[in-house]
Amino acid sequence: MKNTPFTQKHIDLKAKMAEFAGYNMPISYTGINDEHAAVRNNAGVFDVSHMGEFILKGENALDLIQRVTTNDASKLTDGKAQYSSFTNNKAGIVDDLIVYCIEENKVYMLVVNAGNIEKDWNWVVAHNTNNVEMHNISDKTCLLAIQGPNATKILQPLTENDILNLKYYTFVKGKFAGVDNVLISATGYTGAGGVEIYFEDKGDDADKIWDAIFEAGKSSNIKPIGLGARDTLRLEMGYCLYGNDIDDTTSPLEAGLGWITKLNKQISFTAKEILETQKAEGIKRKLIGFEMIDRGIPRHDYLIKDTEGNTIGKVTSGTQSPTLGKAIGMGYVDITHATLDNEIFIDIRNNAVKAKIVKMPFS
Repeated sequence: MKNTPFTQKHIDLKAKMAEFAGYNMPISYTGINDEHAAVRNNAGVFDVSHMGEFILKGENALDLIQRVTTNDASKLTDGKAQYSSFTNNKAGIVDDLIVYCIEENKVYMLVVNAGNIEKDWNWVVAHNTNNVEMHNISDKTCLLAIQGPNATKILQPLTENDILNLKYYTFVKGKFAGVDNVLISATGYTGAGGVEIYFEDKGDDADKIWDAIFEAGKSSNIKPIGLGARDTLRLEMGYCLYGNDIDDTTSPLEAGLGWITKLNKQISFTAKEILETQKAEGIKRKLIGFEMIDRGIPRHDYLIKDTEGNTIGKVTSGTQSPTLGKAIGMGYVDITHATLDNEIFIDIRNNAVKAKIVKMPFS
């Protein structure tokens, strides 16, 4: 297993550690419910340095991004970011990602999922026909997500940049906790507000930034948060997890990601024609959110059935929501059954457990 520059910090804090995407990562410290509440109500720090980062440079960088991503990156100006996806030749999702515009038409950063770094790199390289300068900086880039309603207030004293008024999906670069060239981005995977900070792992910079954040947040009771709470937080918001809710066989339209699929952008992207057909003819299945009415926790790959007991889909993600105090989940169902408030049943250990389709986000 690989380590991040913060692995020893997690071990010293007695985190429950486990393998995730090839890395030794913290799953929880004081418990998922406690950590979940800390982020929803205050602030918490996630080590997500396992994520992948690619730099694309040159006059053809934007053209390459436009050809491999579904969103319209031409709308990006300096300091703005965009959620997007790569689609394969069959309109399945290679990965979901964030595109950062460092310098308009010249320098961009793509942030991809940890488990897909090699796959995504090879995908972009295969489409790089115009000699765009590419750098995979994943192994030398640290990424901390400081999330929660009080996150920016706690961090503001550590930087001269105004992060209290940083708009969603915008970013600034500068000095943070005495470390130069830190990218501070108003993004995150929790729906609780806050920022993500990217910086190169040089010398003791990782320790310096980690310690400064916890010192600044000591009086506010800022907490380290594991991947367990990251999952419950993102699921409450209805955010897709690659490998569960989206993968190489699911299209962005099926996954409810039509809003990042710009079929009218000037440059054609991979499988655009297939997606145009899907939009015109209608999709056959759809990712839905549901909450359990009867007692039971839905899990990945559990069957979803209709009132007659016919299989109509599968659960992709499920958990007990700490905020709502009830079990929730996501899954794909046949489009004819994807109506809000529709009664469905989750097959939990051969028992049909009642649920209903609800609007996302859940909380």
